[in-house]
Amino acid sequence: MQPSDFRTFGRSGLKVTTFAFGTAPVGNLFRPIDDATSDAMFQTSWDAGIRFYDTAPMYGHGLAELRTSENLRWKRRDDFVLSSKVGRRLVPAKRETIDFTPWTQGAPFRMEFDYTYDGTMRAFEDSLQRLALERMDIVFIHDIDVFTRGKDQPEVFKQAMEGCYTALARLRDEQVVTAIGVGVNEWEVCHEALKQRDFDCFLLAGRYTLLEQEALDAFLPLCEQRGAAVLVGGGFNSGILATGAKPGAKYNYGAAPAHVMEKVARIEVVCAEYNVPLPAAALQFVVAHPAVPSFCAGTRTVEQLKQNLAWFSQPIPAEFWAALKSKGLLREDAPVPA
Repeated sequence: MQPSDFRTFGRSGLKVTTFAFGTAPVGNLFRPIDDATSDAMFQTSWDAGIRFYDTAPMYGHGLAELRTSENLRWKRRDDFVLSSKVGRRLVPAKRETIDFTPWTQGAPFRMEFDYTYDGTMRAFEDSLQRLALERMDIVFIHDIDVFTRGKDQPEVFKQAMEGCYTALARLRDEQVVTAIGVGVNEWEVCHEALKQRDFDCFLLAGRYTLLEQEALDAFLPLCEQRGAAVLVGGGFNSGILATGAKPGAKYNYGAAPAHVMEKVARIEVVCAEYNVPLPAAALQFVVAHPAVPSFCAGTRTVEQLKQNLAWFSQPIPAEFWAALKSKGLLREDAPVPA
C-alpha cells in the first residue's frame, strides 16, 4: 500500500489518496509553525503524490485555510480533493481580544459557533474566500459531539441536523459541493447522524484505531450499507500509538491510563517479534476497512511527514495481524491489510 494510491470516496465517486494531509498543525496548534515549514510540508506531500487535503475554519482561527490557499491555489483544481468544515463562523477582531487557546498566533478572527442555515451558508462562503478557490469538494459539520459541546450536545446536534444539514444538502443538490458529512470525535454521533440524515461521509477522529474498534458494532456496517465513506483521523490516539507505552505517553489528549499502557505494551511485544514499527501498524490498520478509503494525518515538520509516509508503506506480514488477533489484542472481525 502506498500513500499516493487512489481509492473511491464512498458513493460520492471522488477519487482520494489513501493518505490525506491534515492541516490542524499548520494552524499553529499548541505552538507556532513558520510559513517556510508549512510551505515545505505542503510541497513534500504534493511531491509524494498526496492529493487529499483537509482543513477547517477552526484551525488557527482561519490560518490553516489561508496557508492551504497559499499552497494549493495555483494547482490545477481537478488534481486534488479538498475538504473543510462548517459550524463555526469567524468574525474579524483585534488580536488582543481573542482567546486563541489551544492555537497560537492565529489569524485575527474570533470564533463563534453557528449551526443555523444562514450561518452555515455564510461560513461556507467565508471559507471559499480564505481558500481563494472556486469550490470545496467535501464539507463536514464540525464538532457536534459530547467531547466538544458537553451537556449542550443534544441541542447542538438537533440544531445542526436542522440548520447545517439543510444548507449543505442544498449545496450538494446544486452541485456546489460533492459530498457532505460530519466531523467529530465520537462514532456514536456519526452513527446517529447517518440514521437521521442522508450523509455521504464522516471524519472520525481517534475512534477507529489499533486500540479501539467499537465502531465495528454498528456504525461502520451502516456506512458500508449506505455507501458512506469514513476519513479516519487521530490514528495514533493522540500519541501513544506513535510513541509506544513510555512514561508520559498521551491518549486522547491526556495522560494514558494504566489499562491503555498495558495493552499498547502487549502490542509492542508483537511488533518486536515481527519487526513491525508500532506507528506503521497503526496507520495501515485503519485503511484496511472497506468503508475507510483514507487516513488523515497532521504533522509539525517535514521529517515527521516523511516518516509517516514511510510508515504507511512499510511492508507488514499477514502473520503479524493474525498474531494480534490470536492474543486478543485486535478484534477477530476487524479487517486487516491484505
